[in-house]
This record gives sequence, structure tokens and C-alpha cells, in this order.
Amino acid sequence: MYAFEIERPSSIKDAVKALKDEDAQALGGGQTLIPTLKQRLAMPSTLVSLTGINEMIGVCKDKDGTLCIGGATPHVTVLKEAADHYPGLAGLAACIGDPAVRNRGTIGGSLANNDPSACYPAAVLGSGATIITDKNKIAADDYFQGMFTTALEQGEIITEVRFPVPEKASYAKFSQPASRFALVGVFVAKYADGVRVAVTGASENGVFRWSEAEAALSADFSAGAIADLSVPADGMISDLHGSSEYRAHLVKVMTGRAVSAAA
Repeated sequence: MYAFEIERPSSIKDAVKALKDEDAQALGGGQTLIPTLKQRLAMPSTLVSLTGINEMIGVCKDKDGTLCIGGATPHVTVLKEAADHYPGLAGLAACIGDPAVRNRGTIGGSLANNDPSACYPAAVLGSGATIITDKNKIAADDYFQGMFTTALEQGEIITEVRFPVPEKASYAKFSQPASRFALVGVFVAKYADGVRVAVTGASENGVFRWSEAEAALSADFSAGAIADLSVPADGMISDLHGSSEYRAHLVKVMTGRAVSAAA
């Protein structure tokens, strides 16, 4: 590690002010940032911790039925407090990392980092959620812009994520056993106006929607509806954990499992 300053604001206003320093970096649970600092891949002079901002922590249900989750809410809180309102989302939170990661990592930190194998991006895109920041309201379809790339501007903070609650939903994850990231993860959500299917861990461009499966499942919400579909291997991640063809195959398998679990 190296020497740096750390600020612990107690309000969003103070956090935004602290992040105006061009060499400042927001710190959520630190599950990605701290290892990055240790490897000298990032060297901010100031870290601005968001975990002490109470208005950014917690889970609640809005009057219109939307599930609202503060950006600094740890995974374990989502696991517990979303279970009665959105069990599919709570189930996804239960699959993230290990107990240490679930107790420290935050939903806002995961979404801001947008790791191509992270779980939350699949839930947010699969739910058609809205990301609320200190500046904007960003629809999930506009937020994710490629591997480790989002619509966030420099210094912009995710203060809340709003999830429209579906009729049915489930997440199926094929984990890489060492990191526990998704080799492939699929989140399926059925709404009155159709089905959304979001895939993480597979594509070189990060999380994406499988539109062909969405159309088939909107007509028939059963695993059999995607029996004749396939995902092209082009553009899929290929590494020592799995080839692009293997990941493309897993997308279909995990989608079927998610649908069966939801149904």
C-alpha cells in the first residue's frame, strides 16, 4: 500500500464536495478498490468512504411497490431485507462471494465498478431498474456501457437503486470456484408486459440482455421455450476457466435453470 488520506462524510452533500478533488476516489465496501490499490493499479491521494452515510443505507418499499435500496447498502442487508419483497434479488445477493464479501461489499460499489462477472449488474438490467445518483436518474438499459464502463461521470455517486418488483424472478449462477464470480450468471424476471433476461460473466462487453430468449419466454414462460435457441460464441469471454463456446452453452443452461426456479 501507499500513503493516502481518507475522508468519512456523513451526508451525500459532503461526499460530493469531497469528491470534487480531481485525485479523490469514492470508497464503498472496498472489495475491488483495496486490492487495486495494493497492486498500484490506482493511486488516489484521497479516499472518500461512503459507508457512513445513513441516507444511503437500507432497503424499503415505495408506495408504488418499487423496491428502493441505498447505494451503500451491503449485500447481506439486501439478502435479509429484500427477501420478503423481492426473493429473486435476495437470492442473488446470497450468491455473492463469501460471508466477508457479503458483509463489506455494497450494491453501489458493485454497480459503479461494473465488473463483467459481477452478479448485481444482471439483477439491475434484468429488472429494468433505475440507478439514482447525486445528479441523475439512469435507466439500466442506458447505464451499462461495456466492460468496467458505465454512464457515471467523474465523481458521481450512486445513492439509490430502484427495482420494479416482477411477478416472478430468479438468478442462476455457474460460479468460478476460486473467486466465486459468475463464470456465467443469468437473471430472469417476468413482468406483466414481458420477460427480461440479463446475462453476466459471459460477454467481452459485460452484462447484456438476451433478446431472443426474452421474446420466447414472454410467449411461454417455461424452460422448454428456449430449447431451440442458441447464443453465438463470438464476443464471449475465453480464458483458462472456460472457452467462448462453453460460456455460450452455459448461457442457455443457466437461463433454463433460472426460468425453472422462478416458475
